[in-house]
Amino acid sequence: MEGKRIKANYLIETAFPLEKAAETMAGEQSCGTFVRTPGETQELKENHSARVESITELNYEGEPSLPGAKFPKENGKVRRGLVALSWPLENIGFHLPNLMATVAGNLFELGAFSGLKLLDFDLPDDFSQKYTGPKFGIDGTRKLTQVENRPIIGTIIKPSVGLTPEATAQQTKTLIEAGLDFLKDDELMGDAPHSPFEKRADAVMEVINCHAQKTGKKAMFAFNISGGIDEMKRRHDYVLEKGGTCVMVSINWVGISGLLKLNEFTQLPIHGHRNGWGMFTRSPILGMEFQAYQKLWRLAGVDHLHTNGIRNKFCETDESVIKSIQACLSEFIGTKNPMPVLSSGQWAGQTVDTYHAIKSTDVMYVCGGGIVAHPDGIGAGVKSLMQGWEAAINGIDLETYARDHSELKTALKFYGNLS
Repeated sequence: MEGKRIKANYLIETAFPLEKAAETMAGEQSCGTFVRTPGETQELKENHSARVESITELNYEGEPSLPGAKFPKENGKVRRGLVALSWPLENIGFHLPNLMATVAGNLFELGAFSGLKLLDFDLPDDFSQKYTGPKFGIDGTRKLTQVENRPIIGTIIKPSVGLTPEATAQQTKTLIEAGLDFLKDDELMGDAPHSPFEKRADAVMEVINCHAQKTGKKAMFAFNISGGIDEMKRRHDYVLEKGGTCVMVSINWVGISGLLKLNEFTQLPIHGHRNGWGMFTRSPILGMEFQAYQKLWRLAGVDHLHTNGIRNKFCETDESVIKSIQACLSEFIGTKNPMPVLSSGQWAGQTVDTYHAIKSTDVMYVCGGGIVAHPDGIGAGVKSLMQGWEAAINGIDLETYARDHSELKTALKFYGNLS
């Protein structure tokens, strides 16, 4: 551990000189506070203080972005900058919650700042000794779904809530007979009185197992097991017993320690739903970028992670989506890559542009209305997606490929008119 350091990059906004603001960050997140304290020896400071590695001022003219920020006694100009800090690994050891308390702890509420965002962090490879990351990742998920050389095509059970276990199973039957590889509970569906978890798992897995016996291919269904540790353990074991191949959790609400515990005992891929992520990433001047966010959950063991897709129904830009997908597909201290889950308003029309941007098929392409609303039915919706990705992989534009593929042609006409 000696000599090894954790590094983190930030965007900051402050009315104080950048150097002073950066030192405030470093002190707050290591051994300093607003006054010198007993025991704060020079040797301790040398061994455990955070270090300001670099400061780059950005061009910025404007008012404070967030309320409550303090100003220096002399007239301060609001400025923005990029700051890199580092800490001795010895400060925290191999402890993920303490890592996040260090790089993303009491920084965002410091009075000296009217904006602060964690952009990224890097760790010594030694961190992977304890946190090995996803158990399954992309390769393990492909093996279970028997899908190679193209995206895994999936959907979400809709309506999100209100369906009985029997109705959920009937919808599952229709969808997997249409050729889907992957289905999932909506994140709003858990263990509701109108659809108890075990009854829903029984009904859905009976359909999936029956289809697998007939065809030799088992569709993957991500059951939402989010809850307390004991609840998640019980639900995971029930899905496994019934022959299921995936579980889903709402990662922000289950939390770091909850996901770490699940990763200890899981024998199934963990589908990480990031609902609530906008609180962390949406503001350009507060929270954390997805680059840092995905590293946190990758370390905790998530196998699939939602990223949105391009031209989505949410607020996220295409540039941000592409960066998020690429982040999941990038190397990080030797861990397996979580499979990016592209969703939100996706249909065949985004396939070529998505592939052109990411140069990979190692994604889940999860569509709702882009499948079930196809004018020629669900089966045609699935085929239109397959055809869109065939065009992308073969370097053919969608309009040209659609000339000989009627399902894609109809999709382009129908969904294109909705844009």
